[in-house]
Amino acid sequence: MTLQQPRTAAPGGPDRTATLRVLIWHVHGSWTTAFVQGRHRCLLPVDAERGPDGRGRARTWDWPDNAVEVAPEHLADEPVDAVVLQRPHELELAERWLGGRRPGRDVPAVYVEHNTPRGDVPHTRHPLADRSDIPIVHVTHFNELFWDSGRAPTAVIEHGVVDPGYRYTGQVERAGVVVNEPLRRGRITGTDLLPGFARAAPLDLFGMGVAGAPAALGLPPERLRAFDDLPQHRLHAELARRRVYLHPVRWTSLGLSLIEAMLLGMPVLALATTEAREAIPPDAGLATTRVDALHRALHDLVRDPSRAAEWGRAARRAALRRYSTDRFLSDWDRLLQEVTR
Repeated sequence: MTLQQPRTAAPGGPDRTATLRVLIWHVHGSWTTAFVQGRHRCLLPVDAERGPDGRGRARTWDWPDNAVEVAPEHLADEPVDAVVLQRPHELELAERWLGGRRPGRDVPAVYVEHNTPRGDVPHTRHPLADRSDIPIVHVTHFNELFWDSGRAPTAVIEHGVVDPGYRYTGQVERAGVVVNEPLRRGRITGTDLLPGFARAAPLDLFGMGVAGAPAALGLPPERLRAFDDLPQHRLHAELARRRVYLHPVRWTSLGLSLIEAMLLGMPVLALATTEAREAIPPDAGLATTRVDALHRALHDLVRDPSRAAEWGRAARRAALRRYSTDRFLSDWDRLLQEVTR
């Protein structure tokens, strides 16, 4: 079963629907940053440790006042209109914290699937595949195609990214790469490919847990430098100074850092896996499974600032068309209205 697919927002911005009180966990910072820009009151669990189930509001993003922190012990008294689930264990958390109200039965709920399936792909069955009361909202069409969603209703709401503005200078003749935990994630994030790319052009690696990557990969600073866990505004400023953005990830839904780089006005080079080929038009960069072709393009682009700037302007235009927050919020307004009516 498939829900009515969200449409591109009409001129004039997001649809005007009733304001809802939505319980949602701060799991993925960039995605949640876009979600909380909407009209709904977002209730974000927070605990003293600010651990994975109680991060509350972001500390490195600027969120509006409708993103409200709520202690789990107070949620039982909150009039929650909908629950946005993102991890399987949140089903139990929500029921316990909401005083026994069950997501999908006593309170409307949706489940956002951020990730590509793991295991025996493409036979991986989704954790909610046996339920018909909670729609699965995939963030890419690739995810919807590859997950076995069973009898759960499905929809696709593509990413929306808050526009950081055109900032590209490309003055640093290196490639910017953004990967979180590259050593732990290894082949998933294409970490093993970085030495080959570093021979084509010097790399600057940004993200969480990147500090040990140059030593682990045996690369000197002139070939690979690491910038660990920069705040978002500094990350954007630093990325935009690099000549090109490189996306070596093999298996992810669609890295939001790739879209952010396009919005900054950077030319992009990527492995043409999962949804990346759909996101990158031919005039904005190169998406291919030919690693040698990416090596050549990286080598040439770092040495051609005019072409890099031209591709970057096209990348920004494409990202603004497809990944605007207006379209994203309009799609979510429509879906939440459907599941809560």
